[in-house]
Order: sequence, then structure tokens, then C-alpha cells
Amino acid sequence: MAGRQPESRTDAAWPRWAPPPALAGFVVLLATMFALSYGIGSAAGPVAPGMHPSGTDAAPGSGTPGGGGMGGTHSGGGR
Repeated sequence: MAGRQPESRTDAAWPRWAPPPALAGFVVLLATMFALSYGIGSAAGPVAPGMHPSGTDAAPGSGTPGGGGMGGTHSGGGR
């Protein structure tokens, strides 16, 4: 064993830790799926016509401050 150098004390005191390859692959897959679904959702837009982000401004035609009502719906009248 003439060509090997002894390990230094700092290397032996702090063993190197690496995550299992399956865990690293799962995290990469999870991040990829999240990014893909977020991109598709952003491209698709709102799920319903007239849907607006919640906020302090009133939605057009809702008649309520803060837009907290169900604007555009009609009650009664069985069509």
C-alpha cells in the first residue's frame, strides 16, 4: 500500500452524506410535475367564465363591495 495516503482526521470526523438516488429522483420528478401542471393551469386560465381573482375591488356587475357576492346569478323564476 505504498501509493495510498492516510485519510486526514477532518475527513473521518465528518462523513459525507448523500441522499439515496431514488429520493433524489423522486424530488426531481415532483418538481417537474409541479412546474408542468402550473404551466398548463396558467395557460388554461380561469375555470369559469367571469371568474376573477379575489381582492378588495368589487367585481363588475356584482353590486356588492369587495365582490363577495354571486354576481350575475338570478334567484327565483323557474326557466
